Amino acid sequence: MSTILIVNDDGINSVGLLALSQALKGLGEIVIVTPEYECSGIGKALSIGLVRVSSVEINGFKAYSISGTPADAYFIATNKILKRKPDIVVAGINLGPNIGLEDILNSGTIGAALEAAIHGVPAVAISYCIRDILRKNHVSISELKVAMDVSRRIVEYILGNGMPNDVQILSINIPEKLSDIRVRVTRIADVSYCDIHCEADNGYRIVPWLIDNYKDSEPGTDVYAVKCENVISITPIRLNLNGDCRGVELLIKDVFGI
Repeated sequence: MSTILIVNDDGINSVGLLALSQALKGLGEIVIVTPEYECSGIGKALSIGLVRVSSVEINGFKAYSISGTPADAYFIATNKILKRKPDIVVAGINLGPNIGLEDILNSGTIGAALEAAIHGVPAVAISYCIRDILRKNHVSISELKVAMDVSRRIVEYILGNGMPNDVQILSINIPEKLSDIRVRVTRIADVSYCDIHCEADNGYRIVPWLIDNYKDSEPGTDVYAVKCENVISITPIRLNLNGDCRGVELLIKDVFGI
């Protein structure tokens, strides 16, 4: 039987976590390890101090709530709870988009998927793109039906066939309130955030997150698919961060004369 590790960054009480565990029921042994509280925007950070672990139950599945980050959840799940690698890590269902380069690098949901991929485990990150983050606490399971359907189909395929060639992570972004499944295979939009802070309490805080906050991007990108076409974006991701060495070799020659 396949082992499916579910992680998120919205916390143990997220309706997205409940929906995902329900969607994947019957596909394998499901183990849930996830932060106790919301960790949005924390990326792949690890906790330096003590991480506490509490045993709970979600949808009849054994679950563990930790006082750490989504990346902590991967390590604790594989090294301490399962004592082995799972067959797949599924992160989500995130309540909010993860589109564009900045989101990919900042997201705790993607961070958990990155950690899995680094360790050779296939990973899927699923995000439900509510257009106004102020609705986050009002999303119901019934609203997540399309996201649940997509999640199950993709995970079932990967468990049976493996990941697509040369792909380590699939980042799936599902626009809100879709009535049917329309999909684009996309690349990550190379766009930066605008001014995202407003004054508050003698300091600054991030403004309420809206899909419209994302800068326009060109067709074929995750941002364009979700923001402009209102279709599901499936983005294949690899972890190779290496740049071209040839230009640096010329730099060394010019700077150091060697």
